[in-house]
Amino acid sequence: MTLARLAHALETGALDLPDAARIVLLEPNPDADLSVLPSGNVLVQQNFKPDHDVFDASGVPVTTAAEGPADVVHVTLPRSRELGRGLIAQAEQIAPGGIVIVDGAKTDGIDAMLKFVRTRVDIDGQMSKAHGKIFWFAAAKAFDDCQLPEPAPVADGWITQPGVFSSDGPDAGSMALVPVLPKSLKGRGADLGGGWGYLSRHLLDLPKVTHVDVVEADRRALACAERNLSGDRVTLHWADATTWGTAGSLDWVVMNPPFHTSRTPDASLGQAFIRSAARLLKPKGSLIMVANRHLPYETTLAGSFVHVQELDGDSRFKILQADQPRTPDKAGRAKRR
Repeated sequence: MTLARLAHALETGALDLPDAARIVLLEPNPDADLSVLPSGNVLVQQNFKPDHDVFDASGVPVTTAAEGPADVVHVTLPRSRELGRGLIAQAEQIAPGGIVIVDGAKTDGIDAMLKFVRTRVDIDGQMSKAHGKIFWFAAAKAFDDCQLPEPAPVADGWITQPGVFSSDGPDAGSMALVPVLPKSLKGRGADLGGGWGYLSRHLLDLPKVTHVDVVEADRRALACAERNLSGDRVTLHWADATTWGTAGSLDWVVMNPPFHTSRTPDASLGQAFIRSAARLLKPKGSLIMVANRHLPYETTLAGSFVHVQELDGDSRFKILQADQPRTPDKAGRAKRR
């Protein structure tokens, strides 16, 4: 969402913002066009590391926990209802007496959120555009009971929170991978896209594993991992798994890579994780991964590793092992190290 709905509301005169307003954007998408805003006094809150880095690189002030005071707060609605309500509560706290703008797609629940907000405050305006909706209201103290979610126990004592991947407990893919983890894994390795630490906890149980680097882009998930994992054999990294780390530094990589950032599947994400794993591994290193059966990863694996095999699987998942990463030559083709 590029702030197109906000731009439309401003252009039509349905919404008017002060020229000198201090504006805070809560969790905007990295392609947000900030030029539509009437003021250059903008602060971005972003907890997803790749998006955080986009704003930082462009010179926009960015943080993981915005504070006030502000005149206007714009909330990009997430999929999680609880996180969305928490962001609205945060927006009210940041802009007491100011304007709170909530902007989201229909598929992310904007209509249900508007209905909920309307039970507590008067809506000053709303508009529909681009398969979504934007609405705004005067900040009061109507959402004090809807604070941002905090890490808390769920099934089997795991600590998660609303808004992170698989917030209700371990996902089926990771649970399928755990029993197949080779007991021979040894040395230092990484859990790329480690989430709140389910796979990493089981990796730490392997007797020959000396250290696990948990690499996760979602700062909220990493805060949960910090509660789920302990000891001096684990290090947490808030980082983009596709660019993190030193080439040729790891003995192994284990992962359950993401395959979408929106509701549309995108195999290129998992493919980027595979290439990153090959870059990180030592010449005799191994990648163990789980993926949905339909995702086309085999070609990328074959181009990045010398040996590829399926360890296990069923109709839903495939568990793959790839050994001996290839090194790209000067023409960009992968060759054996």
